[in-house]
Amino acid sequence: MDFNMKKLASDAGIFFTRAVQFTEEKFGQAERTELDAHFENLLARADSTKNWTEKILRQTEVLLQPNPSARVEEFLYEKLDRKVPSRVTNGELLAQYMAEAASELGPTTPYGKTLIKVAEAEKRLGAAERAFIHTASINFLTPLRNFLEGDWKTISKERRLLQNRRLDLDACKARLKKAKAAEAKATLWNDEVDKAEQELRVAQTEFDRQAEVTRLLLEGISSTHVNHLRCLHEFVESQTTYYAQCYRHMLDLQKQLGSSQGAIFPGTFVGTTEPASPPLSSTSPTTAAATMPVGPSVAGLAPPGEAALRLEEVNPPASGTRKARVLYDYEAADSSELALLADELITVYSLPGMDPDWLIGERGNKKGKVPVTYLELLS
Repeated sequence: MDFNMKKLASDAGIFFTRAVQFTEEKFGQAERTELDAHFENLLARADSTKNWTEKILRQTEVLLQPNPSARVEEFLYEKLDRKVPSRVTNGELLAQYMAEAASELGPTTPYGKTLIKVAEAEKRLGAAERAFIHTASINFLTPLRNFLEGDWKTISKERRLLQNRRLDLDACKARLKKAKAAEAKATLWNDEVDKAEQELRVAQTEFDRQAEVTRLLLEGISSTHVNHLRCLHEFVESQTTYYAQCYRHMLDLQKQLGSSQGAIFPGTFVGTTEPASPPLSSTSPTTAAATMPVGPSVAGLAPPGEAALRLEEVNPPASGTRKARVLYDYEAADSSELALLADELITVYSLPGMDPDWLIGERGNKKGKVPVTYLELLS
């Protein structure tokens, strides 16, 4: 009991001393040990990393789950270490409503048949969204949370210890200064000065040791950036896959609706079996670049007639050929396509009746179809 009381009293004394030192520093009545510029830069970089990681994490959560109530529910399940219940996506719910509507309104009617087709597409979109959310959560959100809840908490703990060691060190410096001043006036014995010097040496050693521990942790922020960079690439990859799947599903649906709509309203509706080309952004009157390439699985959706294109019979037009710079690597899906490597230059041209999303590309004695979205057309 006596030991515990003494420890409590000692802790209270240390806390009081630190509080006094901190207050005097704030009022400019005491000197403080400053950290070197490199250390201060490490602290600023760590704080910036923490703040931006929090913002990116929160906004990604909003992107993946726009419903705030659902986000709160998922957060509570995670804190309680319980499995988050499976939730129907908006696309899947819409598909369910459309299917039920078709069943009640007549699945054999034109409207009912179309509802069923759209419902199937929406169901596939919902499944793709679910897969994207799952992949993004594992590969991107989880590493960000692990940093904030793991590494950052460790860094914060060691920074608080360093702050306490610095306050102890400066308090010892102040005591030694007072002891020497009192000794000069012959009001203290030499052993009081010796005691203050010994306390200062101990405080300096503890401060230096803690500063080194904290510095090593702060320098580890560079490794954190490397890890987050890898996770960011994986997030972009999963997002690209998701949008590519959505594009493919909607393209199939558009083809189905185009043919059925033409049969229902002959002469009044012209269905398109191919989507418009992905948006192009012009950087100059003579240069055009795709703003977002679709994956090879999407770009390869060429009309059936073009798949049988006999390349040996294709000759470039007398005029109309252009040079193009390849923006991204592209792996040919079949022998009618030309594989591409980023940054290489090729000659391209179009043929009458050809899908506008594709061009004929030539490189040396090789030729084949190439997707427009992978090219930057030059003058």
